[in-house]
Amino acid sequence: MRAPIGNFDEARPAPDCLDLLTPPVADAVRSWHGDVPADQLLYVDTDPAIADTAVFVEHHGADLLDSSANCVVVAGKRGGESTLAACLVLSRTRVDVNGVVRKQLGARKASFAPMDLATGETAMEYGGITPIGLPADWPLLVDSAVVDTEWVLIGSGRRRGKLIVPGKVFAGLPGAVVLEGLGTG
Repeated sequence: MRAPIGNFDEARPAPDCLDLLTPPVADAVRSWHGDVPADQLLYVDTDPAIADTAVFVEHHGADLLDSSANCVVVAGKRGGESTLAACLVLSRTRVDVNGVVRKQLGARKASFAPMDLATGETAMEYGGITPIGLPADWPLLVDSAVVDTEWVLIGSGRRRGKLIVPGKVFAGLPGAVVLEGLGTG
């Protein structure tokens, strides 16, 4: 089937590609119960050497800059307690860690989580972390612009491969909080 966005050779329903996903992402797709049927979550095979946004967009279509999102792991700290959360923003923006994230987490300080912590806690590869399949007790902070985007390209849990999903899916994921202004610039 043809992907609804970007220039990809083929798009397949994610439930048909579970062996290409990391275990937590595959489990989330396998047990999917959102408003959108699981077969509308699409998997596209991609070269991990060009997984970073700028090169990826150049290769697979400039329109992807407006319809792809990055999922980053942040750590909020307050009084010796640390809270991990994921943030999902359009790729052309940056996460407002010191403003929106810090306030939402009730933290005195917030910062991007170290790579080894982010990958270890999610069981996903750096550069492929996705909001689908995150630890169930984590907050998932989602910029409202992502939810308002018809189709969104996100990681698949690995650097190889991406998922294309309807933007409205993100508001219904476990722990999701939709926020205005999470993505800036």
